[in-house]
Amino acid sequence: MGVDGETIASLRRYLEELKETGVDEIPRAAASREEQPVPPPEAVAPASVPASSAPVAEPQAATAGETLDDIRRDLGECVRCQLGKQRTNLVFGVGNPRARLVFIGEAPGRDEDLKGEPFVGEAGQLLTKIIQAMGFARDEVYICNVLKCRPPGNRNPHHDEIVQCAPFMLRQVRAIGPEAVVALGTFAAQTLLATKEPISALRGRFHDYHGIPLMPTFHPAFLVRYPERKREVWDDMKQVMALLGKKMPAKKG
Repeated sequence: MGVDGETIASLRRYLEELKETGVDEIPRAAASREEQPVPPPEAVAPASVPASSAPVAEPQAATAGETLDDIRRDLGECVRCQLGKQRTNLVFGVGNPRARLVFIGEAPGRDEDLKGEPFVGEAGQLLTKIIQAMGFARDEVYICNVLKCRPPGNRNPHHDEIVQCAPFMLRQVRAIGPEAVVALGTFAAQTLLATKEPISALRGRFHDYHGIPLMPTFHPAFLVRYPERKREVWDDMKQVMALLGKKMPAKKG
């Protein structure tokens, strides 16, 4: 019996939610006694490294004094991978080209693909509130994604897409020269840090990203579904604020 698209989409969302909370795999049901015995550990081939944890290649065209406009011109109407042929709009990034703080997400969604701007849907509205609570206006920071084009059905990015696109993201960060970077969600954090560690293990402390302090935290889309996790994100953002010398907002009342 076939499985309809809505069921597949629901399962995909559920698995992504599990990933955000640190669950990397779902164990199979216990094997029956009739099944063959499990081979010794040394006989088992090591698991392949997921695309999100593969190291990102150094930018080939990054030069001293490069600007965001230079990078955007170099990117052009990109068709370096299959996503370029399917998108509505390329989503480069928005904000202050000299921002002290950069937020990096995974990839554009449907709303972003239609508008050509990152984080404009419901999750984007929540991100704007977080930015404002930190004492910034949205246009004072810089916001972008690892990928510049929307994967069909909001699926996870493929390795070849990361290889082609992520170096442009790194060039963006270097051109801006921020004092801190925030990685939003499992995929962005694992890609930028070249790790398989779940976001639940990565968040809460700074990591080094090409000499820049990087704070991983939950994706705003995850917070839309699980608002009770907002406190953890706010704890992460308070560390970023302290690093940047931003004062905590006064409590109302």
